[in-house]
Amino acid sequence: MEWGMANRMAQLFQKDGHCLFLPVDHGYFQGPTRKLEEPRKTLEPLLPYADAVFVTRGVLRSSVEPDNSKPIILRVSGGTSMVGKDLANEGLTTSMEEAIRLNVAAVGISIFVGTDYEKESLLNLAKLVDEGERYGIPVMAVTAVGKELEKRDARYLALCSRIAAELGARVVKTYWCENFDKVTQGCPVPVVMAGGPKVDTQRQVFDFVYDGMKKGAVGVNLGRNIWQDEHPVAMIKALRAIIHKKATPKEAQEIYDSEKSKKN
Repeated sequence: MEWGMANRMAQLFQKDGHCLFLPVDHGYFQGPTRKLEEPRKTLEPLLPYADAVFVTRGVLRSSVEPDNSKPIILRVSGGTSMVGKDLANEGLTTSMEEAIRLNVAAVGISIFVGTDYEKESLLNLAKLVDEGERYGIPVMAVTAVGKELEKRDARYLALCSRIAAELGARVVKTYWCENFDKVTQGCPVPVVMAGGPKVDTQRQVFDFVYDGMKKGAVGVNLGRNIWQDEHPVAMIKALRAIIHKKATPKEAQEIYDSEKSKKN
């Protein structure tokens, strides 16, 4: 691995090989999402506890201070919205030259396997990997499913993740699911977890993150489960304990409750 690529990968993953990525890129297709209406206010208290931030160039420039940042994973795909015809019809929205100007640690792109735009999104990934390898910038592939949530099972996500790795992604972001080890075992590059099925409590989030780590994930890329929580700092601290200190869900809940009570 070239020095530049190795250096950027080392920025993303801590010495234990694990990571906590904080995505705040949701506005690129959802607009001003709840509790992300003002990205700067959402980000500032959470930045100290994130290992990297997944963000668009617009929010990066407007809401992240250059002298108080964490490694940046730049969202470079888009072109669709929640009110459009098909979320899967994405294209590349940001050039690799722009990523270099912004001094990012990685770039991220969604792929939509099994949709009408499967081929286009996979070729977008392949093109981005070509450019990333040329300049030493790792590509994170996001196995998006659009509105077809029922496809979030191990067989489907293992397929998506393996294809992303085969096309050259250095990191794969995918959803947690039952039998998650079937996903990680079939993917030869690091796998980070996005959210899983909709949950109602913090403990359920701790449970699926703990399960995913036990079954081969190297970390998480969780947004709404953190910053839409009523106590986001307590939430991110509890998740860090699972990821970097091997805390159990019970121990994570105790950390959450303790941090919450401090604030109250």
